[in-house]
Amino acid sequence: MSEQKKGKLFLIPSALGEYQMRHMLAPYVLEQVHQLRFFLVESEKSGRGAIKNLQIAHPQSELEVFLVNEHTKNEEFATLLKAIEDGNNVGLISDAGLPCVADPGSEVVALAHQKRIEVIPLPGPSSVMLALMASGFSGQGFTFHGYIAIEKTARIKKIRAMEQDALRKKQTQIFIETPYRNNQLLQDLLKGCQASTKLCLAVNLLQPDQFIFSDTIGEWRKNIFDFHKKPAVFLLG
Repeated sequence: MSEQKKGKLFLIPSALGEYQMRHMLAPYVLEQVHQLRFFLVESEKSGRGAIKNLQIAHPQSELEVFLVNEHTKNEEFATLLKAIEDGNNVGLISDAGLPCVADPGSEVVALAHQKRIEVIPLPGPSSVMLALMASGFSGQGFTFHGYIAIEKTARIKKIRAMEQDALRKKQTQIFIETPYRNNQLLQDLLKGCQASTKLCLAVNLLQPDQFIFSDTIGEWRKNIFDFHKKPAVFLLG
């Protein structure tokens, strides 16, 4: 008796905000996921909202949705992949942007590789890459740090280390913060960096009020900006 054919794990992009939910998804992506019935999502409300825009063939009541986030335990990952091992295709979708990039899900993908499950990444928007593209900083060498330390002393130390790498290695330093702490991080950057160091802020990417601007720390210090509760990507160059 032949071994049952496994399904595939599709890594599905999601919109960066409500404004461009449907028209940012390429027809190719919609075609690939049209028949999916099983989904792994970061949060059920956002996940189902994103699924709605995928124009899935099945009604929402027939879909099986499982959570994958920072609260998922290691022993749960194998269970999450059981549907694939049973022959079903499964979609992994994040709250915003690309799965596994500044986002949960890499553990599921790693386990899929271990189990010889085919992983299919689908194209879509990434706030990190969009910010790098628009910054004017080096795209030949860059490091993405994700979220940096919250504690003041550790944060300043990290900022100064990133600044040195940006200056010495000509390597763009990319990082993010929880939106309600954006203003505090900006102030720490303005206080902790040299006046000649360049900073780019990319805020609310792909939204009607999108803001992307690069300048020296010295010039940033001359103005007051308020990015409270707005998704932002920070870059030092």
